[in-house]
Amino acid sequence: METLGPVFALDMLKPEAVVALAQRETIDLVVVGPEAPLVAGVADALRANAIAVFGPDANGAQIEASKTFAKQVMAAANVPTAGSVAVSDVAAAYAALERFGAPHVVKANGLAQGKGVTVTTSLVEAHKAVHAALIERTFGDAGTTLVIEEFLDGPERSVFGVCDGTDVVLLCPAQDYKRAYDGDEGPNTGGMGAFSPVAGFDVDDVQELAESVFRPVLAELAQRGTPFRGLLYAGIVLTVNGPKLLEFNARFGDPETQAILPRFEGDFAALLYAAATGQVSDVPVGWRDEAAVTVALTSAGYPGAYTTGEVITGIDAAEVDPNVVVFHAGTTRRDDGALVTSGGRVLNVTAVGRDRAEARQRAYAAAAKIRFHGATYRSDIAT
Repeated sequence: METLGPVFALDMLKPEAVVALAQRETIDLVVVGPEAPLVAGVADALRANAIAVFGPDANGAQIEASKTFAKQVMAAANVPTAGSVAVSDVAAAYAALERFGAPHVVKANGLAQGKGVTVTTSLVEAHKAVHAALIERTFGDAGTTLVIEEFLDGPERSVFGVCDGTDVVLLCPAQDYKRAYDGDEGPNTGGMGAFSPVAGFDVDDVQELAESVFRPVLAELAQRGTPFRGLLYAGIVLTVNGPKLLEFNARFGDPETQAILPRFEGDFAALLYAAATGQVSDVPVGWRDEAAVTVALTSAGYPGAYTTGEVITGIDAAEVDPNVVVFHAGTTRRDDGALVTSGGRVLNVTAVGRDRAEARQRAYAAAAKIRFHGATYRSDIAT
């Protein structure tokens, strides 16, 4: 971000600090990216000070922060979704696993950085996931309540809705890859890659979801006194019984966003400003007739234990191709100026091409030029 404008150090979880910065710099629009500041009430504080903000208030952000709250909203809005039960003790969790059967889905109720979901066909492994959350407190307070859920069988797609409180503009869908290893093996992660568009599930194909999912949920949230102005992410599973809602996020999803926005045509800032202050339907939106593929480069061991501080090289070489952009996720600058790793998911390499195959080739060619000790990535994104 240093190349785009000034960067300021502040505690983004302190609403008063964000307000003070926005006032000092006379900011016209604040876009809150991560979920934690939304839950902390940053958007509430900005609105209270008449500063336009793209992002829901703290109550609206519970659609992601609390899976039990999200399920209540889905039920009230009559949105098709998986059956589920919230539990806070081991015996109840085991009983729920037996009730729904395999594959077993165990979710931490709160925010767990995209790693709070376990899906397994083994009851023993499901019991371990319950024990880890409720007894070992693997996810801290986020896992003191679990949601045991019916497994939705079918391909998963990501649909983003830019919402102004009552209406929504759907962005072009994407498909992401949650599992750590090739062939969709290994533990769930925050996302190992993505591509857009998705054959048979393009922006024109998902408009019905505006009526069956997004607008009913927006109406329910508004009725609860918390109109949702921001990005509502819907994870959709295409089951044999039609599309069903898997989960909501209250912000742009990573890495799908990196594969969606390079294809956007129009004034994106105007769209976000309309969501914050007016009507999103007033802003024209178009899409480039190209494909985009994103490959996540991660630290060895992710999503488990990993080291940081590894020197990164090759980004400039990767971005020599004008069709490639490297998004930073877990990086920082050392005192000597060296770029080093600072997280599990380190970089997202995104390429655009005439079709998915060309975009994929460019993304992997660029990824191969980037080096840091332990660098890992899936080799089957967008195949």
